[in-house]
Amino acid sequence: MIRFASLGSGSAGNALLVQVGCTSVLIDCGFSVQETTLRLARLGVAPTDLDAILITHEHADHIGSSARLARRHRVPVYMTPGTRLAARDGAYPRLEEFQAGHRVAIGDLQVEPFTVPHDAREPTQFVFTDGAVRLALLTDAGHVTAHMAACVDAADGLLLECNHDPAMLAAGSYPPALKRRVGGPYGHLPNGDAERLLRMIDCSRLQHVVGMHLSERNNHPDLARRALANGLGCNPEEAVVATQAEGFTWRELR
Repeated sequence: MIRFASLGSGSAGNALLVQVGCTSVLIDCGFSVQETTLRLARLGVAPTDLDAILITHEHADHIGSSARLARRHRVPVYMTPGTRLAARDGAYPRLEEFQAGHRVAIGDLQVEPFTVPHDAREPTQFVFTDGAVRLALLTDAGHVTAHMAACVDAADGLLLECNHDPAMLAAGSYPPALKRRVGGPYGHLPNGDAERLLRMIDCSRLQHVVGMHLSERNNHPDLARRALANGLGCNPEEAVVATQAEGFTWRELR
């Protein structure tokens, strides 16, 4: 069984908690140490319960306070060599490097990193497994690739970026350069690409699908839910999206 919950998801900070057996892993730490501790407590977890912190890439809303939290509580941190080079605070008490395509074992949890097109040094996303079920995390990607689809195909759970609505982004208040970055091929997945990915993959095993990393300025939860529902062939009321303030509470894969 895999348990998972989000501390918050969006451009102001991201963190995901995954548990298998006696192993607890935090994926990204985009909030302050104090805020991360408070949000973990909401889920009944303390920083001292963490067996590891996994970092997807070096952008502040993901790497955040990971070094400070790791130093304070002596938690090992895992990231790619490229992310390590790009990290602003490289003073980790214990740093383990991994590479996309090479499975990483952390206690009872197996982690399968895979590459995504994003404007970071060496970004990855992950598939987590206990040997029986698979949970895929796929955010911070500028466009859908065949490799990404193959990695998350036939997963039991999928946490999928629905970052923006292109029309809202175009009409919004972002400066032109930021609009080009967010909407470009190395930016963030729009709702329509999330829908397209769901149509590309085998969804027959999916127990949970959650829309992630929604832009508070350039998207609306109803638009993201509609895209997910179109991709899954369900009603929009059945689709779920994570929020910046609350993330989502515990879910299970069995």
